[in-house]
Amino acid sequence: MEIVADYREKRIILELNKKKLKVTEKSLISADFIIQSKTNDNKEVLVGIERKTLSDFLNSIIDKRIISQLITLKENFDIPLLLIEGDENIYRIRNFHPNSIRGMLSAIAIDLQIPVIYTKNEKDTASYIETIARRLEGKRKNISLLKKRKPVTLKEMQEYLVESLPGIGPTIAKNMLKKFKTIKNIVNAEEKELLEVEKLGKKKVKEIKKVLEQGYKFKT
Repeated sequence: MEIVADYREKRIILELNKKKLKVTEKSLISADFIIQSKTNDNKEVLVGIERKTLSDFLNSIIDKRIISQLITLKENFDIPLLLIEGDENIYRIRNFHPNSIRGMLSAIAIDLQIPVIYTKNEKDTASYIETIARRLEGKRKNISLLKKRKPVTLKEMQEYLVESLPGIGPTIAKNMLKKFKTIKNIVNAEEKELLEVEKLGKKKVKEIKKVLEQGYKFKT
């Protein structure tokens, strides 16, 4: 795990050094901090962190700098993060319409899909960077895509498996099991047979067949 910091971030670098973290200072263009690490399957991953004080964030909205900076961040890093620093009320710092701030934060979160982290001060910022770096360094569990509700009976387990198919809710899952009796029969069913199930249309059937029949692409 390696942390690279823009040489102008002197105070944050000092705080990171206090935490016994190895920091390399460079002139960075597309981020203020870069954390280089590896995934559980040994694939290299780059985290790019853009740090903004509250005032700088507001100024970047005015000159529209923030969007271009974050687009560049997203293009250059596997995990882009925006870190906004300061403990003042962002809506009272300047004569700024609240909807402009809300609109920009919403665009960052939804349109650009970049997480936003809020910190109180430089010390808190350094602590967040340390936490992120330590988390990347440690062994991480693969997150299940399924809901954590655990079926307890055979009937519930069968319904649970069928519900995991695309576009299938509890009602259609029950209809499918009533018609085909077993999950094996559902897997082996032809499209025309699946279309006989109530509320199961062509689009859902094609998605189901795609999931069941298309080869699994494992990335090493």
